[in-house]
Amino acid sequence: MRGFLAAVALAAAISTSAAAQTWRGSWAAPPGLPQAAAANAQPNRATPLINNQTVVQYVRLSAGGARLRLRLTNEYGDKPLEVGRVRVALLDGAGRPLPGRVREVTFSGAASVTVPARAPLLSDAVDLSVPALAQLKISLYFPGEAGPCSCHARGEQLADVSPPGDYTDKPFKPAATTQARTFLSAVEVEGGRRGPVIVTLGDSITDGFGSTVGANRRWPDRLAERLGGRAAVVNAGISGNRVLSVGAIPIFGESALARFDRDVLSVPGATHMIVLEGVNDLGARPSPPAEALIAGYRQLIARAHAQGIKVILATIVPYEGAAYFRPEGEAARTAVNQWIRAQREADGVIDFDAVVRDPARPTRMRADFQVGDWLHPNDAGYRAMGDAVPLGLLR
Repeated sequence: MRGFLAAVALAAAISTSAAAQTWRGSWAAPPGLPQAAAANAQPNRATPLINNQTVVQYVRLSAGGARLRLRLTNEYGDKPLEVGRVRVALLDGAGRPLPGRVREVTFSGAASVTVPARAPLLSDAVDLSVPALAQLKISLYFPGEAGPCSCHARGEQLADVSPPGDYTDKPFKPAATTQARTFLSAVEVEGGRRGPVIVTLGDSITDGFGSTVGANRRWPDRLAERLGGRAAVVNAGISGNRVLSVGAIPIFGESALARFDRDVLSVPGATHMIVLEGVNDLGARPSPPAEALIAGYRQLIARAHAQGIKVILATIVPYEGAAYFRPEGEAARTAVNQWIRAQREADGVIDFDAVVRDPARPTRMRADFQVGDWLHPNDAGYRAMGDAVPLGLLR
């Protein structure tokens, strides 16, 4: 009997220890395909070229933890990626590193690492306690020519690119700035407050295109603020992304169906997924029928449910006035939104269409909620969207 009780106690201790050491997603920036600069290209329509330089990036976590680790990405690289040194610092409210809160990041105990071609790579755990909504400064030194960048092209946050050399531990005058999340795709935390991990799968409206750069005013940011660390919000939006097909240009990424396993299922601790995507499919020529988009959503639901992840579908917001608006696309949007509101296959619905549409002209976004292109919300529109998410869906 004593042996049995001892075994039970040991099993309980192991279970408790394992639970305490569970990693959870806290922040993400999924990469799109590399894209070379072209003549007369729009800003941020090319992935940066890095050669013997340091890139300093800033991220705001959602959930906190006692330790963290980084996920680097070379998933679209055609050769191994050499990383010479990485440092992470916890920042105060003014954006300054807090004394004693700067850490070297290691990889199997080493300061440098080679990330294989077509692969991601996790760092060692970093003993740095971070609160919910913590601001981090992450400095990565690449000693050689990094090659095609596995980058998240539109970060709505400026990163600094150094002159030649390792500047991970000293200030520098930037040789360039970029919005690209460069070879950095996620931050995970361990040992903090347990709770749901919500992945927001979407396009530029989830990515936060048009929001104030550096201000963290995307709608998932607002949702994270409302949750206050009780849950993690991991943003898996990619600007220009589509549900059914690759984006119109490489940086818009592979389809949601193609990247789903990497950007949702690989997020540690994922419990919920919010899907807001489809307007770029409707803007394609030819655009798919509503039935094709609905079939795509059904695939996402089935694949998420197979892994125990709850699915919340969001209605597609109005886009009349956008460059690619066409009546047939609007008809498909109406049909898709009607299905989203009526279906019982997902675990919940968020009616973002109702939140941002103009009551006097429902095919168009409210003028005071759009950034100027009649496709993307502004800061006020994103805030209204984040405020409209029913928190009861996220239990």
